[in-house]
Amino acid sequence: MDQTISICYSGNRRVFPGLLLSVLSLAQYTARPLHVYVLSMDVHEQDPSFVPFTQNQVDILTHVLQEKNPQSRAELIDVTELYRRTLLESKNSQNYYTPYTLLRLYLNDLSGLPDKLIYLDIDTMCASDIGQLYDIDIEGYEYAAALDCMGRFWIHPRYCNAGILLLNLTEIRRTRLFERAREYLLTHKLVMPDQTALHRLSKRRKYLPRRFNEQRNLHADTVIKHFCRGIKFFPFFHLYNYKQWEREKVHKKLKIFYFDDLYARYDALAEQFNLSE
Repeated sequence: MDQTISICYSGNRRVFPGLLLSVLSLAQYTARPLHVYVLSMDVHEQDPSFVPFTQNQVDILTHVLQEKNPQSRAELIDVTELYRRTLLESKNSQNYYTPYTLLRLYLNDLSGLPDKLIYLDIDTMCASDIGQLYDIDIEGYEYAAALDCMGRFWIHPRYCNAGILLLNLTEIRRTRLFERAREYLLTHKLVMPDQTALHRLSKRRKYLPRRFNEQRNLHADTVIKHFCRGIKFFPFFHLYNYKQWEREKVHKKLKIFYFDDLYARYDALAEQFNLSE
C-alpha cells in the first residue's frame, strides 16, 4: 500500500525561508515518503515581490526531503494562467493577505494530484509526525480543519482556520466547493477571503482538535504549530504576527526554542546552497 503523504503549499519567492523551514520540519518527524506540491505564480505588476519560487529552490526542497526518504520529492506548479483568467480582477485580489492564499482554491482543477492531501500555510512548523493528520478519515467530508482561535469568538463559533486543511478533492469536485468559492470572491469583498468563503459555502466539514493547528503556545501533543496572527492582552492590548523565519522574535517574543535544531540545519543549507535563486 502506498504510504506517501501528499502536502501542498502556496506562496512566492520572498517567503522561501519559511517554506524551507516548514519542509525541514516535515522531514524531521515523518519517516514516510512525502510528496510536496508547491503552488506559485507571477503577478509582479501588483507587487514587485510577487514572483514565483524558482526551480532551484524547489530542488533544494527535494534535496532536504530525500535526505530523510529517497522516495520523497517536491514539485513546482505554476498557477499563473488560472489565476489571471479568474481572480486577478476580483474584489479580493488586493488584500491584507497576499493573493497566493487564494491558490488553494484551484486544487480541484489541477491534474495529477491525489484525491487526498494536506494544505499548509507556509507559516507552519511540524512538531511531530504529520502522518497523524493525513491518516484521519474524511470520507464524505469536503475537508477537515480546526477552529480559528480568534474567529470562533468574533465571527462564528464554528469558524475554522484555513491555514491547515485536510482536503478530500473527490468530494470537493462533487460539490464544486472551490469553484463556488472562487465565484463568491468575484462579488464579495472579504477581510479573510478564501477562509470566509469556505466557511459560508462548505456543505460538510470535519472539525480537527486544536493540536493539528496550534495557533498559540506549543503543547506536548502539538502536531503543527501555526505562526499566525494573535492577540496579547497584557501588559497592553496588541496584535502580533511573528513568523517562524523571524528567529529572534520567535525566541524573545514567543519564547519558543523547540525548533532550534531546524534553524541550525537551515543555516547549514544556506552555506551549501544559494537559497535566493
